[in-house]
Amino acid sequence: MEPLYPGRQGEPAWPPLPMFKALLLAVWYDLSDVKLAEALDDRASFRRFCGFSSTEATPERTAFVRFRRALIAHGLDRLLFETVTAELKARSITVKTGTLVDATIVASASEADADRRWVKHKNRPAVHGFKAHVGADATTALEYREPN
Repeated sequence: MEPLYPGRQGEPAWPPLPMFKALLLAVWYDLSDVKLAEALDDRASFRRFCGFSSTEATPERTAFVRFRRALIAHGLDRLLFETVTAELKARSITVKTGTLVDATIVASASEADADRRWVKHKNRPAVHGFKAHVGADATTALEYREPN
């Protein structure tokens, strides 16, 4: 992946291997470039997989766009993804693709609802209601999980 390092002009480039690992996560979790950048900021497991320490900055969305274009321009996009897929198959590793589960707060419609409780999303005020968990992937389409 050495040809993917841009010239010495401008700001320092992100190393190709962590960038490629990030694109693998984007494919496996069906993440847009924006969501990928957010996930790298938010998820320690994503940072660890890509090789970013907990204290260093991570790429913003436009870095992924530029890196993907560089992969395509050098004819490495299919080659690298097919190589990783073949390696995983050779080791009998199955990667299930899909999305991360998200929780949504649903305010209670009635004061008399005995199942409601105080629930809170990060950086938002608490609401008397329920948490509804929703997840989706390629095989199950939309999945609803009972509030807890």
